[in-house]
Amino acid sequence: MKKLFAVCLLAGLVTLAGCSSTQTASAQYIGMEAARSAALQDAGVTEGEFTGVTLEEKDGTVYYEVEFTAGGAKYEYAVDALTGTIIEGKWKGNDGDQGGSKASSTTQESAASSRQESSSSQAQSSQAQASQSQEELTQDRAVEIAVEDAGVTDYTLLKAQRDYDDGRLVYEVEFYSADGKEYDYEIDAATGEVLSKDYDAEGTLPQGDGTTSITEEEAKALVLKQVPGATEQDILEFVTDYDDGRLEYEGKLFYNATVYEFTVDGYSGTIREWEAEKAAR
Repeated sequence: MKKLFAVCLLAGLVTLAGCSSTQTASAQYIGMEAARSAALQDAGVTEGEFTGVTLEEKDGTVYYEVEFTAGGAKYEYAVDALTGTIIEGKWKGNDGDQGGSKASSTTQESAASSRQESSSSQAQSSQAQASQSQEELTQDRAVEIAVEDAGVTDYTLLKAQRDYDDGRLVYEVEFYSADGKEYDYEIDAATGEVLSKDYDAEGTLPQGDGTTSITEEEAKALVLKQVPGATEQDILEFVTDYDDGRLEYEGKLFYNATVYEFTVDGYSGTIREWEAEKAAR
């Protein structure tokens, strides 16, 4: 786990450094809902089944990458995160007809008409797919579940998209809290169950004086506080280690069919790293 933490620490620091400007400007972003609305309007459709909305950055431009299907066609959009301007839009019909890239909604109006005509033969099957998808969790609800589980209210969403894990449909959700913690969640799209989660608190780790350390018992108590109902007997591994001369406690805990891995700072008591994953059924 030492090597894993070292990699996570380096990646976390690089990611946090790269996202600092994103967090600063996040209050000005139009948000996921506005990005979806802009994409739907530009596509000339009133509703669609969204498969992904992620916050991206390229050449200094921050934008939402929006993907959805509607009327038998698949759409991909890049929407400016600050202005809501359509940077690029692509679409592909079930018959293989491919639309080109574009940077304004004017060109799309005529294309939307032809797409609606070419996709009319797909209407019946699309309605059946829509009926089935209504039984699944919406993307917004998956984000709500992740944020509620994390116990945060102020956050910047980095990623929310559907994926398959061992044949199971899931939502992958990533976001930063206002205090700089990075959260990664995997949510079951059918039940809303949190299948796995982890967060990295490296960006907000208090340095302390580096001389007054917490005891092993205090570190264990901090870990057990994160898992209501668990006891010290549920801690499977617990070791003392040093990272660049700094004391830390690492270990594993198994409770309620979930495996938890943790790293606790030996001076501040901050949980540096936390992972939780449902045990294989």
